[in-house]
Amino acid sequence: MNADTAVLRQEGTRDDLRGQMEAIGAAARSAAAVLALTPAETKAKALRAAAESIRRASAEILAANAKDMEAARAKGLSPAMLDRLALSPARIDAMASGMEAIADFPDPIGRTLAEWERPNGLKISRIAVPLGVIGVIYESRPNVTADAGGLCLKSGNAAILRGGSESFHTSGTILTCLHTGLRAAGLPEAAVQRVPTTDRAAVGILLTMNDFVDIIVPRGGRGLIERVQNESRIPVIAHLDGMCHTYIHAGASPRMAIDIAVNAKMRRTGICGAMETLLIDRAVAPQLLSTILKPLIEAGCEIRGDETVCKLEPRAVPAKPEDWDTEYLDAILAVKAVEDLDDALAHIARHGSQHTEAIVTEDASAAEAFLTRVDAAIVMHNTSTQFADGAEFGMGAEIGISTGRLHARGPVGAEQLTTYKYAVRGNGQVRP
Repeated sequence: MNADTAVLRQEGTRDDLRGQMEAIGAAARSAAAVLALTPAETKAKALRAAAESIRRASAEILAANAKDMEAARAKGLSPAMLDRLALSPARIDAMASGMEAIADFPDPIGRTLAEWERPNGLKISRIAVPLGVIGVIYESRPNVTADAGGLCLKSGNAAILRGGSESFHTSGTILTCLHTGLRAAGLPEAAVQRVPTTDRAAVGILLTMNDFVDIIVPRGGRGLIERVQNESRIPVIAHLDGMCHTYIHAGASPRMAIDIAVNAKMRRTGICGAMETLLIDRAVAPQLLSTILKPLIEAGCEIRGDETVCKLEPRAVPAKPEDWDTEYLDAILAVKAVEDLDDALAHIARHGSQHTEAIVTEDASAAEAFLTRVDAAIVMHNTSTQFADGAEFGMGAEIGISTGRLHARGPVGAEQLTTYKYAVRGNGQVRP
């Protein structure tokens, strides 16, 4: 099913929606069988052709995005949501570059993960294989259409995409480019499909299609993630909030602390890797805090601080208890003075979401203690939490950042979209 057909079927009745969804599932299952055996060169050809198509279609993508942006503004979407939805020539080029980077990576399928020989002569290997069919449910971000489609293709998986209604036109145009790439490589278009409607009932159906879908990956706000986790009959790879902390330790370099704090919060406030809480050792707060907060405030960031912070920075407003648990995705920052490393670790354990946590310090022992003791998918030392991104990790792109423990944790790239099987080779052994 191509993108144009999907748009035409958007108005399909509720009665035939399950039939449409199951037809998509069956086509995806067939495509997955083809992709599992597709050579690396063929997948790379499809990805490069898709990247080229995205660049050629830049004007069409921007026109579709303008239509989605106009509707989103009329609906009163927040600035953070609008930022996630908006595309520019640079962001479109980044999508294409991400596809090319994925194409250049070693094929994750067919890798020998481990091998050994038993005393009876049996030779056993653990081999990487695709997951199968992956359902990806996401909000606003149209670039996920390219990222998810490209990563699933690279890892030999078929994808069923369900983007947010806000990005319906943009995602459809990007999907057409992916189909161009698939056709150029002689692969079935059903390798990457999307749900043909913005009707939320389609999500409920997708979550029950365990005969066709092997994994669900939701990427969005807490409401979406909780709905998927509550309703899905299919295993889920998900992350909840990006409650990211940056801890300014007493041993921090003042210049580094300022640069990292401003970048971690203000580079892009609407991404899941944005810092939401700044912690600072009480011993250095009188000397450092004002110099750290000044450029943040001048950049338009509202500071919500505890009692110590409000005394040191008159422009701060008193924090409420819920501020320590709020993912603002906006130019708002909660700031708290802590007694020491142990106090900072306790705060993160109580209020963090196991996404990304960072420490700024020149004290090597404090840094190692932080990296070892913090329970999060990503822990950082002397760098911005905005690096919590698959592309920045050298993965080309990501489907999302998993804060769970199964099946993957942290950025989910092509390698994380595989499982394994055992190959056992004998020469006539029978079990006694």
